[in-house]
Amino acid sequence: MTATTTHTTHAPSAPPAAHAAPAAPAAPATHATSAASATRAPLPSTARTAAKKIRILVLTSSTGGGHDARAHAFAEWCLQLFHGQVDVRIEQMLEDSSFVNRAGVNLYNWIQKSLPILHTAYYEFIEAFSFINTRSVAFGRGYYKKVLLEYRPHLVFSVHDCLNRGYFQMARKILGPANVRCATYCGEFSGGWGYSRNWIEPTADLYISRTATANDYALRKGIPPDRSRVRGHLMRPTYHLEAMDAAERVAARRKRYGLRPDRFTVFLATGGNGANNHFALLPALTKYADRLQAIIICGRNNEVYNQLIQWRSENPDFLCYIEGYSETPHLLTQVSDVIVTRGGTTTCAQSLHFRCPIIFNAFGGVMPQERLTIKYFHNGADSHIVKNETDFAAIIDDWMTDPAAYPAYREQFNAARYEEDPTIVIDELVTLACETAHGLPAPQRAPFPPTNGNGNGSNGGGAK
Repeated sequence: MTATTTHTTHAPSAPPAAHAAPAAPAAPATHATSAASATRAPLPSTARTAAKKIRILVLTSSTGGGHDARAHAFAEWCLQLFHGQVDVRIEQMLEDSSFVNRAGVNLYNWIQKSLPILHTAYYEFIEAFSFINTRSVAFGRGYYKKVLLEYRPHLVFSVHDCLNRGYFQMARKILGPANVRCATYCGEFSGGWGYSRNWIEPTADLYISRTATANDYALRKGIPPDRSRVRGHLMRPTYHLEAMDAAERVAARRKRYGLRPDRFTVFLATGGNGANNHFALLPALTKYADRLQAIIICGRNNEVYNQLIQWRSENPDFLCYIEGYSETPHLLTQVSDVIVTRGGTTTCAQSLHFRCPIIFNAFGGVMPQERLTIKYFHNGADSHIVKNETDFAAIIDDWMTDPAAYPAYREQFNAARYEEDPTIVIDELVTLACETAHGLPAPQRAPFPPTNGNGNGSNGGGAK
């Protein structure tokens, strides 16, 4: 059994994990590749194999980490549920299609890491710039055309705001409207300023929103109600299969991360690019070194990782687990009592799913897209927002001195959580692709959770 998933990834080396107490050092982290080999274009043999399967082209771009995370999650779900019968090709369409697009992506990530306040001006520029793609693709048109003719997807599935308008029209023009369907998954939590007009492509055959709040906004902006769906978080199958109970969380703190199972645990998170304010936040935690401990990740920021290792050696009384780029944030979230993070949709979705309350990091300003996430959690769970170390210290002081403060905060956060069946959206997208797979047999769906419990997609081939 194989998963025929083709995509391009960019994976700089990351530092290894560093445990808080004597324990086996973790292996260096690498970029996830969704059960797939990472190549720019399929080999001829792969292309011939794909021709006999349902083919889905996923359009994404590495502006932040959330879009790629959802692209990879979709590929893994197709492997999990259809083990090899559905072929998924992931394309970093902005970066790989043109110099102009690639420069825009690099600028976005530089701003996110270095000067978030500039994102407002950047966002406004991109919104105005988007009008050139109303009916077709301007920059990167040749590369996109090559991919369409080479792969001939039954479904073009976009998980990025800049890869809908124009891209769907061009796919229908080149392949024929009877031979391709188009769908969008929008990962925003709410609507309003920051919800890009680029998401709104009314000709999409299926428009999927994360929340009812975001869906209501999409409908007001022109998405047809009969083609819209609310389907929750698009997270990897392992996140659902590797949920811990209370006893497992206690054991993981002690055995896996070298932490005390009885101490309040604060997770200082960051995105893949390593933008962080860890050193500004740590003094508020070390003040309670006898009661607090921390989990700290650094993304691909080797400099900060090395500095934290040195800092820990200089503060031996404070217990903390330090990791570079983490492949297992869903496990780290589960063993934490609270997470400090910016308003990235992927991290916040994981936190809500695993019932780990959020403190939002607004140091240096808030990106337009982050505003949508923060607004959702602030309105629905009264989540805290900290703009500096003083704000953060006040929250920690309150929780450490008032035994009722944190439990009330956690209860309010968990009230915003909602249950979902993660397989429904995968079934809907594959069914949509099957509409244009003329002459190909419908793929057989395996049950989830898998009957053998191994979660690798090799759980038999029967239909659900």
